[in-house]
Amino acid sequence: MFSDSIAGTSKLRVSLISSVIQSRNIKMFLHRVEGKALTACITLTSGAGFMLFGYDQGVFGGLLSVSSFATTFNNPNPTIQGQIVSSYDLGCMFGALLSLFIGDILGRKRSIALACALVMVGGTLQASSYSLSQMIVARIVTGLGTGINTTAIPLWQSETSEARHRGKLIAIQLILLILGLVVTNLLNFGLTYVTSTNDVTWRFPLAFQCFFAILTVVLLSFMPESPRWLVLKNRKEEAQTIIARLLAKPQDDQDVRDNLRLIVDAVDREQEIRKPGLREIFSGGRQQTFRRIMLGAGASFMQQMGGTNVIGYYLPVVLKNSFGFSARMSLVLSVVDFVAFGVWAFLGTLLIDRVGRKKLLMIGALGQSICFGMAALGLSFDTRPMAAFAVSFIFVFYVFQGISYLSIPFIYPSEINSQQMRNTGAAFAMMIQWLFVYVVVLITPPGIANLGWKFYLIFCAINFAFLPFIWYFYIETAGLSLEQIDRLFEIKYEGGPQMSYNEATRIVRQEGDVPSVVKDEEIANKGKADHVDYVESVKM
Repeated sequence: MFSDSIAGTSKLRVSLISSVIQSRNIKMFLHRVEGKALTACITLTSGAGFMLFGYDQGVFGGLLSVSSFATTFNNPNPTIQGQIVSSYDLGCMFGALLSLFIGDILGRKRSIALACALVMVGGTLQASSYSLSQMIVARIVTGLGTGINTTAIPLWQSETSEARHRGKLIAIQLILLILGLVVTNLLNFGLTYVTSTNDVTWRFPLAFQCFFAILTVVLLSFMPESPRWLVLKNRKEEAQTIIARLLAKPQDDQDVRDNLRLIVDAVDREQEIRKPGLREIFSGGRQQTFRRIMLGAGASFMQQMGGTNVIGYYLPVVLKNSFGFSARMSLVLSVVDFVAFGVWAFLGTLLIDRVGRKKLLMIGALGQSICFGMAALGLSFDTRPMAAFAVSFIFVFYVFQGISYLSIPFIYPSEINSQQMRNTGAAFAMMIQWLFVYVVVLITPPGIANLGWKFYLIFCAINFAFLPFIWYFYIETAGLSLEQIDRLFEIKYEGGPQMSYNEATRIVRQEGDVPSVVKDEEIANKGKADHVDYVESVKM
């Protein structure tokens, strides 16, 4: 017996040693991974953060109708429900504002780690709530984390990706966001089979968000920092090491040195012409800073006022109150809808770098306008067949949302802004996004209760109004490196009013990635020559 005990102990030791060795091997692999595998790992880590984002987006939609939740919080009316849900969005807005000040101080990785820590604290407080005040405070704390994450994660992915894959990789994160929505709806559906008076039906889903935050932090610990942020902080040797890993080449390789030089040149050129303090944000000139910040923020505004969170947050509520389905059937249909949404989001990853951002924004706005209009038309008849007609267009809405407004508002601010202002521009865009998420989420329950089908007509009109705005103001960024996008604005400025942004884009593609003062002078001379030709033609 004693020998058997010794043998058992020896096997346990061998097993533990083997586990430790395997763990070390995994850590060594993650620290040494490079090239496409490293890009995939960064995308996976970013995706885990966006799964957390998606889970948080959808978790409350299925809890509002749970009887134990209603009893705990004294049967909140639609206005109070809107305040509980939208307090999270208020926190997100302040999280994005916080990113404005700490994003370039902490860097991309530490910002994401801080965000996940806040979500863990907020999730714990939510799951242990017994009063409305604690729940609202907990939602705000969780929102602070999500606001920082939605700013930092797209920046990190954008600054570590090749130009030709940048849009696709960020779009993949948004597919994982949808997976988070699917998980929360499946979990809420499964818990409908638990006794409705049991608090676990709403406390467990709120606590489970901590799992995604922990997963993100664990993966993040093995990933590299953004080389562009390191250059911004004058840590060029570290940046060169990471560029070499991303390219899967030795540190002294010519391609590695060239990529580092391009980033350093772009930062140096911007520092030479930038204005001090807040003046930079509101400046025009060669960098066109204010215009670029507004374009990024405009994409976020259009995403939210296009009605995405009328559906995303409240789909179970919408299906129950507007369309007359039972609470359980509403959750089933929500899961089906979000799975289909994931399919359309995958289609978006195939189109985003081929069709381009601008065209997809226009297609998305037109399609969403039609869907809201048809949903309103179906509901206005107040019959079961027409309700089914309306539901079908809620599903079609996600086709257009998936290929356009799901991902582009996260991509565009992270690429349209210059290196020095990228964190500022992305943080401002996320502030705008969360401000209007707050507005939409706050007005949706009373809007549905008081206006009925007419509520959806508002979003039909707003989406249609986006079309001329996108066509006139927006600039295509697909396929351009971040440094080429900087050059595009410089070329347009140097070329004068006679040069269009399409012409500037054509020139920057011909130039490649090499900046040159001589080219600036040539472009300026070309702009002057074009202006003289134009004046002479008018005289004739």
